[in-house]
Amino acid sequence: MSFLFEHYTREELKSMANEGYAVVIPLAATEQHGPHLPVGTDSMICWEISRHSAARARDGGAKLLLAPLLSVGSSDHHLAFGGTLSFSSATYLSMLMDLGESLVKDGFHKIIFLNGHGGNENIMHQAAQDLAVRHPVWTASASYWNIARSALEAANAAQLGRVPGHAGGFETSLILAISADKVKQQHSPAQHLERPWIASGPQGTFVGRHGELTGVSGFTDSSIHASASGGKACLEAIIQAVSSWLSEVCGTMEPFVEDADNYISAPGRIMGRTSGREYPL
Repeated sequence: MSFLFEHYTREELKSMANEGYAVVIPLAATEQHGPHLPVGTDSMICWEISRHSAARARDGGAKLLLAPLLSVGSSDHHLAFGGTLSFSSATYLSMLMDLGESLVKDGFHKIIFLNGHGGNENIMHQAAQDLAVRHPVWTASASYWNIARSALEAANAAQLGRVPGHAGGFETSLILAISADKVKQQHSPAQHLERPWIASGPQGTFVGRHGELTGVSGFTDSSIHASASGGKACLEAIIQAVSSWLSEVCGTMEPFVEDADNYISAPGRIMGRTSGREYPL
């Protein structure tokens, strides 16, 4: 039985909505990734993770569907380097809200955003929160590297480069594992001027400098330690962690009561879930 949303008819999808299926929306980007990686890097990685994780979760009994990949994201901070397609932050938030509203009108009550691009992350969380405020639905949102943080540490991912970084050793390793012919290894940077403040500090904080939000030259670290074997190990760790998370989230999202007034008056009812945070009424 397929787990892909687009494989079903409208009647089948209405039935699956009524049966309590969740819809996972994978979010990625089309943007410059240095002189050595394709502009579709985030989309390639996100789709590889999403489809394998969704398949494992479905095999484990999770009732979910995987929506088509949204391959253009919020990437304005990459436009100066060329080779980038981007929506503004406001437009991207509106797009995510429109997708969520579409699913609500389709009859679905469980919406999950799974992200593969850093520029999408805060906007995605806001959309998940806003949808759960507006409608009697469950929402969840997360970036794959946050879900798999412990698993990646156990897999020694940091030996490859900054995790997740941008177009550095980590992402280069993942693309080497997925489609090695897409990596222009003769142009792979062996050196990079480090900016210690990029993605540093306590989790949840932000420090940015104009023109260097994604590194001095459009990548955060060199690819000198990248390897296909390291990429394969990291992918397996990520897919296992994400499939477990999807199963857990789907199991948490119990059916809503039909009567909206009864729902709103129920003490402790959870409206939405974003980055592990819960929003009680």
